[in-house]
Amino acid sequence: MIWQLDLIILTCVIICGIGAIMVKDLLGAAILFGAYSFMMCLLWSIMGAVDVAFTEASVGAGVSTVLFVAAVFRTSRRSKD
Repeated sequence: MIWQLDLIILTCVIICGIGAIMVKDLLGAAILFGAYSFMMCLLWSIMGAVDVAFTEASVGAGVSTVLFVAAVFRTSRRSKD
């Protein structure tokens, strides 16, 4: 394994995770959550757990992100923070 690539992806995972918590916009948080799941998918595949990576890509980055974005679009925004 290339440890530099692991470190770069791990840094992106941490940045996406903190960004998803800190951002105030719900759509931005949903997109950052999808990016977090995709980065975790890359990390799992680099470590050799291809079945876990496939599950993370399909459920975490795929279905969950689509459902979160659809839920954000179905809600109405009452305040302008």
